[in-house]
Amino acid sequence: MPRNRIPASQTTEALTAELEPMTPQQEQPAAKLGEEEPQKTQLKKELGLTEGVAIILGIIIGSGIFISPKGVLRETGSVGMSLVVWVMCGLMSMVGALCYAELGTAIPKSGGDYAYIKEGFGSLPSFLFLWAANLIFVPTTNAIMSLAFAKYVIQPFFPNCDVPDNAVRLIAALAICSLTALNCWNVRVTTKLQDFFMITKIGALLIVIIAGLVYLAMGNTENFHNSFQGTSTEPGQIAVSFYSGIFSYAGWNYLNFMTEELKDPFVNLPKAIYISLPLVTLVYVLANISYLAVLTRVDMLASDAIAVTFADRLMAQGSWVMPLLVALSAFGGLSVHIMTSSRLCFVGAREGHFPDNLALISCRCNTPMSSLIFLGLLSLCYLNTTDIYALIDYASFVESLFILCSIASLLFMRWRFPNMHRPIKVHLAVPIVFLLVCSFLVFLPLYVRPYEVGMGLLITGSGIPAYFLFVYWQNKPRPVRILLDKITVWTQLLFVSVKTD
Repeated sequence: MPRNRIPASQTTEALTAELEPMTPQQEQPAAKLGEEEPQKTQLKKELGLTEGVAIILGIIIGSGIFISPKGVLRETGSVGMSLVVWVMCGLMSMVGALCYAELGTAIPKSGGDYAYIKEGFGSLPSFLFLWAANLIFVPTTNAIMSLAFAKYVIQPFFPNCDVPDNAVRLIAALAICSLTALNCWNVRVTTKLQDFFMITKIGALLIVIIAGLVYLAMGNTENFHNSFQGTSTEPGQIAVSFYSGIFSYAGWNYLNFMTEELKDPFVNLPKAIYISLPLVTLVYVLANISYLAVLTRVDMLASDAIAVTFADRLMAQGSWVMPLLVALSAFGGLSVHIMTSSRLCFVGAREGHFPDNLALISCRCNTPMSSLIFLGLLSLCYLNTTDIYALIDYASFVESLFILCSIASLLFMRWRFPNMHRPIKVHLAVPIVFLLVCSFLVFLPLYVRPYEVGMGLLITGSGIPAYFLFVYWQNKPRPVRILLDKITVWTQLLFVSVKTD
């Protein structure tokens, strides 16, 4: 369709209606009696329990367990306290997952925290979550995972010297771009690839756990002598140590972002959570025991690739296997994180909180292509630094803040809507305890990491004027409306996309 046939002053709905006859689905004649309806352009319910478990495990068991032990140990100051933090992070994730199972079945909408905060507190707080998610912790997490992948890929080529930062950035950028393209093409292929990546994740962790426990059973227990000696007594530092642990467990709530693509979500969502979280906690604690049995505190703090250092110490000639498995593990975690987080951006745009061009579905692939590409570009921006631990602190604070808001919305809706249908209803003490723990993690690091916390709050607060300018202000100036309409039309033409049916 020539561009000059689409008046710029039309509304987005009218533009979509005019473009829809171009799609194969709309060109088909109306179905006759007894014939199948034409296929609609929308997100498909293609994910069952197995895929749900694979998505949660695929996100959680990614790069975190291979990079975060250093951050936890650095802040806690001792071997014993670091193990306590790992156990507590696992328990926190399970308690949080129970709360999110109630939220996800009571409000069965894609978007996760965005949908829950909007239902509980209204438009502005949910917009601020969307703003912070898409500007801070979603692209930052993508950058962290891609940098972890890049460092494990390139580390074996620089065994006795520092890895070039530019080489790490380039490999990380290639990973983000290639996986964004794959997710744009086909959701089903992406989820099927998780089966292969899951083997690499489990393989890498089994090597670490078995080798470490055998080493420990041979009587090498000296690293655990006086294991609490040197423990930090600063509450703020202990709270910051949880950030690295929580980052490794991050993903326990991401299946909630894809509720609309999950078959029988009332059953499969809680089941996937109940299966995944205990398994991950056990594996993570055993992996850390193995790391700490083989490597001294000094060794761990000096290493940027702990699993590689671990393999070099124990496996000699076979140590080359570890960086390969860890790199594939991080690559798989990045893939599934890109897939799930793009749905948050898509749902926010569909609700009118982001530009309409991000709420489009590809007619050919039935994927939110424009949202995927938008987040991919933002993720590339965060590759301007290769300091993974600074990025973890930066992202974890803001994410913890909005998890706190989601749990607060659960409690508020318990009071405001007591008769609301809740297929799963946890004991009231569960969300209250989780709210208190989240408050500890959010407020205590304010004086320990003032720069990271301050920047997170500043970017989140910048969403307030953006909300009033682009969302609350309905009668926007005509040039702004024309520009937004043109961007939507260009996006539709470029990606052959329409609004969902």
